[in-house]
Parts: sequence; structure tokens; C-alpha cells
Amino acid sequence: MGSTVEQTLLALVLVMGMLLAWVAGVALLGWSPVSRARPSAKPSPWRWIRDRAVPYLRRQVVAAWAGVRRWRPPVAVAAAVSQVVRHPARLVVVGFGAAVLLGTGLLSLPIATESGQRAPVLTALFTATSAVCVTGLVIEDTGSYWSGFGEVAILGLIQIGGFGIMTLASLLGLLVARRLRMRLQLGTQAETKTMGVGGVRRVVLGVLRISVMVEVTVAAMLAWRFADGYGHHASRAIYLGVFHSISAFNNAGFGLYRDSLMQFVNDPLICLPICAAIIIGGLGFPVIFELRRELRTPRKWSVHTKITIGMTVTLLLGGWVAITAGEWTNPATLGPLGVWGKLLAGFVTAVMPRTAGFNSVDLAQLHDGTLLINDALMFIGAGSAGTAGGIKVTTFALLGFVILAEIRGEPSVHALGRRLPAGVQRQALTIALLSVAAVVSATMALLVLTPFTLDQVLFEVTSAFATVGMSTGITAQVGTAGHVILILLMFIGRLGPVTAATALALRERTRRYELPEERPIVG
Repeated sequence: MGSTVEQTLLALVLVMGMLLAWVAGVALLGWSPVSRARPSAKPSPWRWIRDRAVPYLRRQVVAAWAGVRRWRPPVAVAAAVSQVVRHPARLVVVGFGAAVLLGTGLLSLPIATESGQRAPVLTALFTATSAVCVTGLVIEDTGSYWSGFGEVAILGLIQIGGFGIMTLASLLGLLVARRLRMRLQLGTQAETKTMGVGGVRRVVLGVLRISVMVEVTVAAMLAWRFADGYGHHASRAIYLGVFHSISAFNNAGFGLYRDSLMQFVNDPLICLPICAAIIIGGLGFPVIFELRRELRTPRKWSVHTKITIGMTVTLLLGGWVAITAGEWTNPATLGPLGVWGKLLAGFVTAVMPRTAGFNSVDLAQLHDGTLLINDALMFIGAGSAGTAGGIKVTTFALLGFVILAEIRGEPSVHALGRRLPAGVQRQALTIALLSVAAVVSATMALLVLTPFTLDQVLFEVTSAFATVGMSTGITAQVGTAGHVILILLMFIGRLGPVTAATALALRERTRRYELPEERPIVG
């Protein structure tokens, strides 16, 4: 293929071409002459499917749904369920929980493993939770332990978790009933951070278009490289490309190689497309929608988009420089590589803590300082309302603006030419402190339950809570209690910020009276 420099340049050209194709494709799908159906000049099988098969299936679904609606559960059960799903945030939690249980059932089947034996319930539950919460931590190696059926099930769970339970339900509602009930719209609004209920339909279809375009483009690039550079058969190369593309865009970190991407550490044609998919998925769908409309006019960007783009660039460049400098001479990581190889591996290692989960170097061999940098990057995470985890870059930036305003002695907080509401500041502080409490509590518990060191346990806990999926290799050795803690962390980390932010926003109320003011001593 040539030197590493040539490969890097070719990969950069391909990545830029991918991004341009993605933008052009999104614009093309939104163009009314393309999106409008055109009459066919002659009969085709698709017309029969459209005119007969689809209406028949719709009638069957409607009939089945009518039968379900006629069934009446016990009054107590109905009251409890109604109380749970009435709140949009609770509806999201119930949806993700149901997906985890479904995935556990599928992965517990004998055909889901290579050996033909049933996987232990805890292994199936851990893997299903990791997939639905797009984390990537595993007890058993994905490529060797699970069969083709199991791998496809994991891939489906990743897509469901990254796409969003309520977003997927809304899409199915649009396809079957061509309309959305208000409760479903509220749940989707809470999950995707849509600013208004009226925009849910547009957001759902936009999420579908973007997901398909990015995943197909990256899968094609990876499949070509796997076939051309590594001699895989076409079908195997396509499968590898699709699996890693979906896993990357959804920031899941599941891979079919035991060493993740370590064997491709010097291959930019594998690493850079995966990094591009991770970065795009980590921006968040609201930012992608806005960039699609106002890409050439940054002045019109919202504060959210400006913060997300600015923090993403800052953290990527800062992490790249810090990690590369810290590991430059480490003989177990970047040391044996050439200059271009070190820069590539350092960039990949800086991208992955954005909740992606892949690794191209041995994370267990990183210096303690580099591990701490990764802990910080994982905890911050990426953009809101996307496929990433962590407390989100907007939350982290808001805390910085609050600190800056306090240092300046200003009575209100301003950011990028706008004043930030006091309620948003309290939400950011609450989410950050609750997240710190969850990480610290789980770290203390695992230190008591396992023989591992603080840096290993903190890395594992932060990776689980931020739904990253990177590990120093201790996941399978933390024991049953440790696995249960990590399962809870993954679930809380995926849904905690969403539900907490939604619940806090919905509980906003005005006090009818104020108590006398008294200032305690601070500091």
C-alpha cells in the first residue's frame, strides 16, 4: 500500500470524501424532488408490495393491536404501569430496560454461542446491557465466544441503543400507523432533546437518514480495506465493515478482534474512518441537524452547537497532545512506532475516550498519568442527544462558565453572547455532582471487592459509567458482585443524565414565598 505517510494522506482524503458525501446525501434526501414519490411507467414487484403486501401487514398489525387493547390487566397492575409510563423520563427507562431483558433472552439461547451451550445468565445480562447502553465492556470475547447469531443480536442491540428506544418506537409508529400519539412524542422528545413536540417527526426521520448514511459509508470504506489490505473474502470483509461501522457510529466499542484495533495501529485506512464515525456520532443529532442547515454561517449557530463544537475540538486536540507526549517513549505503547505511527496511535487513543471503547494500544501498559487523562476525557464524554455518554461537554462547559462568572464577581452567567438561565446552571451542577458520587461510590465498592489497584478500578468504573467500554483487562475478573455493579453503572450512565435532566426540567416550579436570607461561610 505504500508508506505510512501515503496511507495517512489517502485516509484523510477518504474521510473528507466521506464527510462531503454524508452532507450531500443528507441534503439530497431532504430535496423535495428526490423525496417525492414518482410514478412508475410499468408494473414492478415493488408496486405489488406497496399496494397489497404492506396494506395486508398493516391490517394484521391493527387487528392484533385491537386485540391487545381489548385485554384488560388487573386494576392494580394497570395503575402501576400507568404511573410509570406517564412520565416521559420513566418511559425511556422502561424502554431501555425492556430492550436489555430482550437482549438477555436472545443471548441466553444455545445458538447464541459458538459452543452451542447456554451462556450464563450474568454473562448474557452483562453483554446485553453493554450493547443496549452502547458501552463495549465484555466478560467474554465477542468474536470468539458468540456465534454469528449472537453477534448479530449484539449488533441489533447496539443499533437499538444508539438509535434510541423511543426514537425507534416513533419510527415504527410512523411506518405502521403514520401518526404518533402524544405520549410517544413526549418520550421521544425527552430522549432526543427535541425542543418542541411538533418537531419529533422531523427529528426521527433525520436521525434515521444520518445513521444510515454514516454507517453505510464507513462500512464500505472498511470493507474495501479489509478485503484489499488483509485478504478477507468479500462477504467476510463486508460483515466486518458493517459490524465495526455500526459499533463505531453508535460509540459502542464492540469489536470482532480479541485485541480490538491493536493489530491495525499503523493502518490509517482502518483507524481514521472509525474515528470519523465516532466523532460524528458523538456530536449529537441536534448539532448535526444545525450544521446541515447553517454549516457556512457559524454566526447563526446556537450556543449549544458552539459549545459542543468548541469543546469537541479542544478536548480532541488537548487529549491528542497530552496522550502522545505522555506515551511517546513508552516501550509498551507508542515507543516502538515511527513518528507518523505515534501521531496516528496518539490521535486514536485521544478519540476513543469520547465514549467509543476501541483501542489501538494496550491500555494496561499506559502510564498512570495517561490513565488519569483518559479518566477525565471519559467522564466528560461528548455531545448531548447523540450516541455518546459521560456528563456531556455542554455540562462541563456550563460549569466552567459558572466558575468564570464567580471569579469575575458577576451576578449572572454569560456564555458566547448569551445569558444562561439559573435553572440550567443548577441542572449542570446536579448532574455533575451526582455523576461524581456514582463513580466514587462504585470505585470504593470495587476496591473492597477486588484485589485491583485504584488506577485500574477507577478506569474501569469511569469507563462503565461513561459508557465508553475501554478496559485495562480486569472486566472478566471483578467477580459476580463487581459485574452487577458495572451493569448498574452502565445503565445509570446511559440513562441517568437523560432522565435527571428531564426530571429536573419538569419539576421546575415557582416558590410562593422566600425565607429570610442568611449567608454561611464558604471556603
